[in-house]
Amino acid sequence: MELAANLAAVREAMAAACRRSGRPLESVRLMAAVKTVPPEMIRAAVLAGVRLLGDNRIQEREAKRAALADLDAEWHFIGPLQSNKAAKAVALFRSVDSLDRPALAERLNRLAAAAGRVLPVMMEVNIAAEPQKSGVQPAEAERLAAAIAALPALRLTGCMTVPPAAHSAEQAPEAARRWFAAMRQLGEQLRAYAQGGRWELSMGMSEDFAVAIEEGATIIRLGRALFGPRPAPPAVE
Repeated sequence: MELAANLAAVREAMAAACRRSGRPLESVRLMAAVKTVPPEMIRAAVLAGVRLLGDNRIQEREAKRAALADLDAEWHFIGPLQSNKAAKAVALFRSVDSLDRPALAERLNRLAAAAGRVLPVMMEVNIAAEPQKSGVQPAEAERLAAAIAALPALRLTGCMTVPPAAHSAEQAPEAARRWFAAMRQLGEQLRAYAQGGRWELSMGMSEDFAVAIEEGATIIRLGRALFGPRPAPPAVE
């Protein structure tokens, strides 16, 4: 019941943000961010109509795979990807949304070609150039986009970003607006390297997704707003 109420509230907020920005509701897709979410809650979300799922961890996706194999869902990898986990990412996910360096692009291209598929990818852009975060720097984004476009087994579909954390929850939505606007502007430049299909801007999470929609997001990634607070990590002994 809590998930149903949360989902209804999210959809209402999405619709309101679309109205404010003059956009059709179907221009924005909801992705459930399922890190640490148990399989039964993921199943409930999919059965309630959330078909787009994002996981940050290869190991978690592997652990949940058998229990959720029957679901009609589209899985995207949205976390930092180590090169030694790239083969599993290609096997487990429809899309890798966190591609941030040429060497990883080349490795994913080789693996996708060997698997006989064209892998959709999104570039993760570190829009504020924060040193502690993954993602390509904005100044290097066009070079990476061109490198991806030259690889035959990859298909560039858009960009993903996470804005800097706000000093408080109250400040979060508006503090993020400038970064979402900057990502939209950069994304329009990078769109020239897209290889057909819908161009995506994956930005906006539980605390700021309405502002992200107003600034052009086409995918919002929600965890807490759907599932409630994440379980606490186990205590270190």
